[in-house]
Amino acid sequence: MDEMNDRQTSRLDQILNLLVEEIEERMHARAPRPPAPAPPADADVLAPSAAAPPGMPEEPVGEAAAPEEAEPELERPSLPPAPSHASRLMGRHQNGAFTKVMGRLALGLLLALVLINIPFNRHGTTLATAMPDSAALVIRDGLVVKEQDDEKIYVYQDGRFRWISSLDAFEHFDYTWGDVHIVEDGFLDRYEIGPPLHVLLKCRTSPHIYRMEGGEKRWIRDIETFDAEGHVWEDVRFVSCGYLRDLPDGETIPPGYGPPPQP
Repeated sequence: MDEMNDRQTSRLDQILNLLVEEIEERMHARAPRPPAPAPPADADVLAPSAAAPPGMPEEPVGEAAAPEEAEPELERPSLPPAPSHASRLMGRHQNGAFTKVMGRLALGLLLALVLINIPFNRHGTTLATAMPDSAALVIRDGLVVKEQDDEKIYVYQDGRFRWISSLDAFEHFDYTWGDVHIVEDGFLDRYEIGPPLHVLLKCRTSPHIYRMEGGEKRWIRDIETFDAEGHVWEDVRFVSCGYLRDLPDGETIPPGYGPPPQP
């Protein structure tokens, strides 16, 4: 009887021991593990964590490989902050207003240029040439002027103003009404007035030379008179003899030498 009791007690103890061990293992598995200690920073030699298995040569222990240096990161240029929606709307409004103002100015300038260059009389005189501008004139050879209240047109040649005696002379020397500058009355009083600028006509089969004045041809009596009047051969214009005969005759140069000879 006692043996039976002892056996039951021993078996109960074994069961209790097994239960205690199982509980301890589970509690041990659930408990947090402490972190592994970091290796020292100044360690020159790394020790192997475990011995090499038998039969395999141990690896030589040497200096730890230096870590690869990371490439320096390039600095990105800082970008200005993006404009807000309100700023963009305001910029567009300002640009649109500026464009409209510049467009109106350009249109006004274009209209002014057109208006001052539109001829307002039968001679083709424009507002740009009709306004007195003597203060801004550059006195030079070839300058064509006309005083406001005088019909005569003058051209500046060799330090003197010469009267262009006729429309025929005006056209012969290739002047246009756009070349004429309107100046104030009395402007020409400040300058020397030279001999009038005439058109000299001659046909090739006749020795006579004529000067056109007021739509009439005036016969120049001889070479001495030609030179005395200040004429030069460069002023002589060659036309047909029939054209000369159809022109009305004027007074001879000098006057009083009878009816002029016909070419």
